[in-house]
Amino acid sequence: MTVIDLLSFDSFVVRAVAAGLGVALIAGPLGCFVVWRRMAYFGDTLSHAALTGVALGILLGVDPTVGIAGIGLVMGLLLLGLQQQRRISTDTLLGILSHTALSVGLIVVSFMDTVRFDLMGYLFGDILAVTTLDLAWIYGGGAVLLAALAAIWRPLIALTVDQDTAMVEGAGRLPVRLTFMILMALTVAIAMKVVGILLVTALLIIPPAAARRFATSPEGMAAATVLIGGTAVISGISASFIWDTPSGPSIVAAAALLFALSLAAGLVTDAAHGRK
Repeated sequence: MTVIDLLSFDSFVVRAVAAGLGVALIAGPLGCFVVWRRMAYFGDTLSHAALTGVALGILLGVDPTVGIAGIGLVMGLLLLGLQQQRRISTDTLLGILSHTALSVGLIVVSFMDTVRFDLMGYLFGDILAVTTLDLAWIYGGGAVLLAALAAIWRPLIALTVDQDTAMVEGAGRLPVRLTFMILMALTVAIAMKVVGILLVTALLIIPPAAARRFATSPEGMAAATVLIGGTAVISGISASFIWDTPSGPSIVAAAALLFALSLAAGLVTDAAHGRK
């Protein structure tokens, strides 16, 4: 089955591809900062906390996406507050928050005997079940997120490169970091439907990691990341139809393959130029 055949296959496939491309467009630029700032573990923390958000959203009768966004914001604020002390390192704090949030989520789920709860769908996503309303969430919310990221792009890059210099030049460290964490939490909420809670972090990390070696500027890396993420989405959905595999994990596997190819290409280039 070719890509053209896939896109003309049925409306639900078109919606799935559109949703995946939308998430790739959002996650790409944000994922660059996750890689640059070495915040992969923070992404894991948000994804683990998302299960608690889903459970609370269902219990309170609101959309699970709202619950995920709310819990993500709480986790971001907790991390910012706890980072003000110097006794416990950030990675230790993230480990504590991550596993605590996941455990609380599983405990809440265990009490929901009378509520229908598609745990596997939330954990691994169901991109083929994306609705028109989901697309509105993805593209409407994504436009707002990207606009907010554009507003803090330069200050966030400055903080990533050199925090002290950025502070001297007037880049407010706390407001910028808080805004970035809010954007991360909202991205996890939006991406959950596509690849699931457990695979969101992979979509934030793998495409930027694949693009990093060949980028010559932050903006160029963001654009390359979006391109790689979009390619992974189309390839993963195509593979899921050809081999009858889960769509969300197939997308992540396709992204991992692209990363491996980029790594191999980089090694060949370095060898050609005599670099180690």
